[in-house]
Amino acid sequence: MIEQIVRLINIDRSWCVQSNATVDIWVDSVSLKPFSKEEWAAHRTESTRATRRKTVRLQASDSAGNPLQGAEVSVENVRTSFPLGAAMSGEILHNAAYQQWFTSRFTVTTFENEMKWYSTEPAPGREDYTVADAMLALAKQHGIGVRGHNVFWDDPKQQPRWVQSLPYTELLAAASRRIRSFVSRYAGQLIAWDVVNENLHFSFFERQFGWDASTAFYAAARLLDAGSSLMFMNDFNTLEQPGDMAAVPGRYVDRLKQIIASYPENGAGMAIGLEGHFTTPNIPYMRAALDSMSTVGIPVWLTEVDVAGGPMQAQHLEEVLREAYAHPAVQGVILWSAWHAQGCYVMCLTDNNFKNLPQGDVVDRLLAEWRTAAQTGTTDEQGYFQAEVAHGEYKVTVSHPSLNTSVSQSVTVELGSGNHFFIQA
Repeated sequence: MIEQIVRLINIDRSWCVQSNATVDIWVDSVSLKPFSKEEWAAHRTESTRATRRKTVRLQASDSAGNPLQGAEVSVENVRTSFPLGAAMSGEILHNAAYQQWFTSRFTVTTFENEMKWYSTEPAPGREDYTVADAMLALAKQHGIGVRGHNVFWDDPKQQPRWVQSLPYTELLAAASRRIRSFVSRYAGQLIAWDVVNENLHFSFFERQFGWDASTAFYAAARLLDAGSSLMFMNDFNTLEQPGDMAAVPGRYVDRLKQIIASYPENGAGMAIGLEGHFTTPNIPYMRAALDSMSTVGIPVWLTEVDVAGGPMQAQHLEEVLREAYAHPAVQGVILWSAWHAQGCYVMCLTDNNFKNLPQGDVVDRLLAEWRTAAQTGTTDEQGYFQAEVAHGEYKVTVSHPSLNTSVSQSVTVELGSGNHFFIQA
């Protein structure tokens, strides 16, 4: 299968197979103890601070390198580094209020349906990327990163109608044309690809092409877009439903390793997408599942977060978002809340006048909390000013009576960066 797909997209690459290693883990004893909600929240706050914030020391000096005592320092947040976004519908193209509300909040997005195969090729060979192109242009205009959702969907009910009954040879040609057309068109322009959506629960392409169909598609996607875009598995219930044995963390990891094992180059840039369609969130299970997924050592995103309606919807959404933000493995969150005049999929953030609903208020409150407010102060005798800030990009401005003008410098604070920055006039 891998050879066929690679050949059909006209890329000549060799591939190899490596065996899986196994590890046996023996547990001698387990100790369990109860915890209160307050203790849980305190641990989450501690984890958030360790994971998303850093205390930085800024040293101001003159042009000769001498420390500037008594300099006025201001630290202004330009952009936070944690990607929090929402799904976007094509209705945004013709609705200025939707555009203003969305672009003033979010830094990443996923198009709800507009990049899916049934949207871009409704009839064989009749490709139409007009809407997706326009949405991508809008996102770029506002500096919003876009996830490519999705190249293929393993659910048989989610195929274009004309695809569902194709014989093997024609289906292989159609699938090869799809991945070549879609990925090549947007290569280098997207932050991520959901290459095969929901291949834990469904197996349309595996039934047609064999067990290694997903492996082949991931290999082809990486060959077509060799840049820095992440290649995601994406599925539901790994966080949401402990009883769904098709999607428990161990099953997810096994499937991921299978995709990589038959074509080791798939390991480069692979990422874990956890949809996050919650009814009543089981937060302890969610944390345990994230702990399990983090052992793989690759990026984890919550890709389609929503919470079932009801009086607790906003509170449950806040619990899920805080838990995700506090976990060091989670590198981004997308809310599945694309606006439609007739109603959202499960969870709306606003009404039809783009006034926040309680869920939207939760999002705004967290965005404000996770964004460092402007800070000002005065340097000490060694020229130092200290501040605790969220990871992100900052504009640091220094002014001093000995300077003719103030000096500004961009500073980026990340988990792996140092905490000592020099600002020289």
